[in-house]
Amino acid sequence: MSRDPETTKNRILDAALDVFANKGYHDTKLDEIATESATSKGSIYFHFPNKERLFLSLVDQFSDLLEKQTRKAIEAEPKGIAQVEIALKTVLETFSRYRQPAKILLVQAMGLGQPFEQKRMEVNERFARMIAEYLHEAVEAGEIPLENIDVEFTSHAWMGAIYHLVIRWVYTGEPNNEKIVTDLVPMLLRSVGVEGE
Repeated sequence: MSRDPETTKNRILDAALDVFANKGYHDTKLDEIATESATSKGSIYFHFPNKERLFLSLVDQFSDLLEKQTRKAIEAEPKGIAQVEIALKTVLETFSRYRQPAKILLVQAMGLGQPFEQKRMEVNERFARMIAEYLHEAVEAGEIPLENIDVEFTSHAWMGAIYHLVIRWVYTGEPNNEKIVTDLVPMLLRSVGVEGE
């Protein structure tokens, strides 16, 4: 086994995701994560002070993945509404590809109380800022016809819609991800006066 701390940390995170998925947050023991990751409890505590911090680190890891996938997908697009549309589709498609982590991190975390609420707000703010960034560029490019659009308000409203539908989808499987992408993205674009494809 590698003694590289970053490799060990990633192994612990991967194992934690599997154990949380199978047992749920409250029934998961750090000993089980140590066994699954082929590390020790001491190794876990070296990287994470407690189970809650480990869980919240998974939220950060998933958020980083989501942002990375989104920014990579829009690199080839010209600035403007095309980037906004690709960003929305990529976020929704990434949730679809990683349904298990999304379910664990969005659904199980609901019962964690204040620490998770703070983390949830951080994540929502992070993605609302990213949406706002691309909306600003679309306004500057003259592609959003509404001159008085409140970009910050719109980006938070969009995040609320995305978050609610993704939560419903991970709970129930409905509406399916394809419908969310094909119906929600044009609806959001119409809300700023742009007709989607």
